Formats: sequence, C-alpha cells, structure tokens
Amino acid sequence: MKKKIVHICLIAVIMVITAFFIHYNKVDITKEKEERGIFISYIEYTKYFDNKNKDEIKLEIKNMISNIKEYGFNFIILQVRPFSDAIYYSNIFPSSWTVVSEEGKELPLDILDYFIKVAHQNDIKLHAWINPYRISNDTNHVKVIEDKGIYYNPASKKVEDLIISGVEEIVTNYDVDGIHMDDYFYPNDTIDLENYEEFKNTISLTDYRLSNTNHLIKSIYQKIKKIKPQVLFGISPDGNIENNYNNHYADVKTWVQKEGYIDYIMPQIYYGFFNESKPFIQTLNEWKNLIKTDIKLIPALALYKVGTIDEYAMSGKNEWLEHNNIISNQIKILRNKNKIYGYSLFRYDYLINGDNEFLKLEQKSIKKLNNR
Repeated sequence: MKKKIVHICLIAVIMVITAFFIHYNKVDITKEKEERGIFISYIEYTKYFDNKNKDEIKLEIKNMISNIKEYGFNFIILQVRPFSDAIYYSNIFPSSWTVVSEEGKELPLDILDYFIKVAHQNDIKLHAWINPYRISNDTNHVKVIEDKGIYYNPASKKVEDLIISGVEEIVTNYDVDGIHMDDYFYPNDTIDLENYEEFKNTISLTDYRLSNTNHLIKSIYQKIKKIKPQVLFGISPDGNIENNYNNHYADVKTWVQKEGYIDYIMPQIYYGFFNESKPFIQTLNEWKNLIKTDIKLIPALALYKVGTIDEYAMSGKNEWLEHNNIISNQIKILRNKNKIYGYSLFRYDYLINGDNEFLKLEQKSIKKLNNR
C-alpha cells in the first residue's frame, strides 16, 4: 500500500512538472521551426522490401513517406550503411544484404536516391545515417568480437580514410540534408590494444581512444563542409553521458562545447520519468546544461519501449506498462523547454504499427501533437 501511495505521488509530481513547463516556461517553437525526426533502420528494409521488385519497393517508399507526412514529421534519419554496405549505388561499399538476398548483388534501384526524391517532394528532409565500424565480412583491418560480430578497428588510419571517403561519396553524389551517426563507436575494450602499444608512454588509453574518435568526427565535419556547407552533421550518442566516455569513447562534451565537430546532437534519452538511475527530466537537463555553443539539441525518444518492460530502469521497469502517455508527455516537455529544437522517435515501424493498446494510443497522441 505504501509503495502504491509513493507511486501516485510521483505521478502527481510529474504532472505538476509538465504543467510548469507548459504554462510557465513557454518557448516559441512554431510548427515550422520544430525538428520532428523519425528513424528508419535496416530492420524496416528487411520487413518492407524483402523479396520485392523495383516498382514494389518504390511503392513501399512512397507509402512510408506518406505515413511520415501524415504523422507530421519533417525529417527522416535513413540508415544507408548498416553494416559497411550500402542501400545506394556505391563505388566503395557492396550492396546491403538488408535489401538484396546476398551482399554485393545488384540493387533493384538506388534506394537512397529514391527516398530523397520522394521525401523532398513532400517537404521532408533526409539525413543519411551511417554506422562507421560495424561490418559483416572482410578481415582486413577488422576485429572479430565474440557475440557481437566483425568490426573495423577505430585506431586504423586506413579505416578512418575509408569512412571519410564513404561520407564524401554520399555528400557529393546525393542531395542529402545531413549525415548522421549513432552510438556505434568503440565496440569493446581490446580492439585497438596493439595499435596503442606505440603510444602508451605518451597518452593514456582512454585519451588515446577519445582522440581517435574526435579526429574522425572532426575530419567528417570538415569534409562535409568543404563539399556542401549547407549539409548538416549530427550524432545520436548514448543518452547516459558517462557511458559515452566509459564504454563508447565518444567525447560528447567536446562535440557540443567546441566548434567544428557537429551541427546537432541527438542523445538517445530512452528513459521514462521513473527510471531509477536516469530519469527523463534529470537526464534532459544534463544534456541541456552540457551545451555551450550553438549546437542544436534534438533528443531521441524511445517509442519502441511503449507497452514493454524496461529492465534497466530497475524500480521503474514497469512504467511503460502502466502509463500510455509517456512519449506524448515527453514531447510536450521538450516543446516548452528552452534551447531544445525538436525531437526524434526510434523508429518508423513503431509509429505506424503496434501490437499493444498503449502504443496505439501514443500514435494517436503524437499525430495530434504534430498536426496541431
């Protein structure tokens, strides 16, 4: 009984906080200015494009963009290189097994190009999302990590050159509005130890890894701006700031506090209000307070968690099972907090499908909020 009373009190606190943001911290973010993004991953390709011909895939893409527009979103984060492969015509990477039956087989069409054309026809921007280190084959300059897969070595100069060349190819050949990376940086703690031997007397292992990642990010930014200054570069790191340093060696503080690294940051704030270690509002404020430049903060939200158990939330693990308005309340808070430029949702399939009632209710609320 005592636990139930505490829970009710917490709900009341969240409602008061939400009301405070909405009524007393009003921010002038108009419908035109707000960034409303949706992730489309390779999982969608395997579901919607599997065993389909060119015309059928085109129809699926049109349907996807029509749904995205109907729900009021204005930019897509499209996974164009899931596994060091490509859903576009590339001279560097093989075609992706996520859209063809076998890696390297001829693509039925240039999927990125068609996505861009249809998106722009509907006034929707498109950011090309790449995974820099995760691959599926080829053992040159790579590391096999048990239970995770095969990865490029982040300490290899040849790997860095390859990744930058891949970005150059996309920005040069396609009318993308941005290049996007998520939190797939250092895959484990042993991948670069051989490379580090040469530097161990001059720099700590942590600083060495942070330096490798920073050099890649800065080089990508410079390459993009040299080719097309209007194309944005953004990253969607782990929502837990400490994890970025302890696990991914992603120097998010430098990226948002110094010029020349990124244009926007999209932390994966995939937490509910009752998450025991990283409650949503506290985590959001941590990111907001971290930014000291004009970098735009556009948080990513966990639509995929609606109606599920969140084991990592500890005492708050059942929150997503008990409340049907977590995402919609988070959107309201973001809209009424200073220095936040919008939000994104992970991912598309959860926006239009769903096998639980809470998700269906959230879908309706999101559509209403975006088309107000």
